[in-house]
Amino acid sequence: MMNWTELTTEAQEESIKTLSASKPVLVFKHSSRCSISNMAMARLEQLNDNDTAAFFIIDVLRDRPISMKIAEQYQVHHESPQALLIVNGECVYDESHNGITAKEIVDEINEWRSKMAAQA
Repeated sequence: MMNWTELTTEAQEESIKTLSASKPVLVFKHSSRCSISNMAMARLEQLNDNDTAAFFIIDVLRDRPISMKIAEQYQVHHESPQALLIVNGECVYDESHNGITAKEIVDEINEWRSKMAAQA
């Protein structure tokens, strides 16, 4: 099962930028009231290698200010559900709704991990 870290504070949000310098960070904006969001979450639950990336989840109903700050910080239109991949402090991938798939995210994470390793 996926090991999510709940993103609930601005301090955590700020730490993503630092963390993303050493490994890709996936941020998933989730609404438990939305069937599409629940479907996307089930797809992401297929991911289980927490060593390849850090995984954060935002409850957009409870923590909307943090969700909006993430959208502003990484210059993406706020959507829910939405998956953002942050590398070196920048959003390098974002997808929403039915476009969120575990395979695509794994491919993106692996591509960015290779690029990061080559730069090290």
